[in-house]
Amino acid sequence: MSAPTLRVLSLGAGVQSTTLLLLSAAGKLPRLDAAIFSDTGWEPQAVYQHLDRLVREVAEPAGIPVILTGGRSIREDALDPGHRFASMPVFVRNPDGTVGMARRQCTSEYKLKRIKTEVRRLLGYPGSRTRIPAGVFAEQWVGISRDEFTRARDSGIRYAVNRHPLLEMDWTRADCLRYLAHNGWASTPKSACIGCPFHSNAQWRHMRDHQPEEWADAVAFDRAIRNGAARANHTGSPLLGQAYLHRSCLPLDQAPIDKVTAHEWAGRQGDLFAQAADEAADNGDEFEFTGCSPWTCRSENQLPGIPEQETAA
Repeated sequence: MSAPTLRVLSLGAGVQSTTLLLLSAAGKLPRLDAAIFSDTGWEPQAVYQHLDRLVREVAEPAGIPVILTGGRSIREDALDPGHRFASMPVFVRNPDGTVGMARRQCTSEYKLKRIKTEVRRLLGYPGSRTRIPAGVFAEQWVGISRDEFTRARDSGIRYAVNRHPLLEMDWTRADCLRYLAHNGWASTPKSACIGCPFHSNAQWRHMRDHQPEEWADAVAFDRAIRNGAARANHTGSPLLGQAYLHRSCLPLDQAPIDKVTAHEWAGRQGDLFAQAADEAADNGDEFEFTGCSPWTCRSENQLPGIPEQETAA
């Protein structure tokens, strides 16, 4: 393969992508031409604050532009009867008592499409109908570490080729945490929508106990989507079952989020540094918490036994 036209980072502003930005700025990895943060409009405040600091203290001094994609908020769209909504993978209790998940469209609509638009623009070929010549492509860095190698995948588009530098370096998440802590970034937060249904019990607990305003927002949103997206109800295509953010299909403020799952217990027995980071959660550190990456969204594979189902948008 020929050399890339430019290098861009898919910046979620979580642990792994922050590590990649720091490594590039420090000259330990090739220099990035840009970093793209795809904003769903519903990230925790800690993520926006972290991103602002990254821009001021790391990206700008290194000459790496950080591009923020924008648009409508995923939360606003879900509750707006006048706007088409790209569905979130909410849990649905059907009339017969079975549980499924709504088809996941949010990653494509609120992240991938926006990133592709920016990559095209950076390459000098804006617009989806503009043909990009063969051999012109961006090397797109994605923050996947060795402990999550099964989530690494190709972009599926010729003009943006995914690369996973952390895998090439054989770094784990714990390695990233050590590097961040050593360089003054131990409080790097998790990046994911406030009301993402893929949150673990640990994430919901952390939000409830340490981010009360965002917890209240998630609880209110969970209540508001019980009958599905506002537009579907407005157009006469209501959800046949009831929608929930938690897999128990109980209202979020009643869900059993204090239950420690087997996955969480296993994580607590893992790397001691990562365990210490988990115990330092009061400072915003992250351990078992999983974030959202445009190219590696958590899917039904993480939630065995719960099928994906069609819902009206």
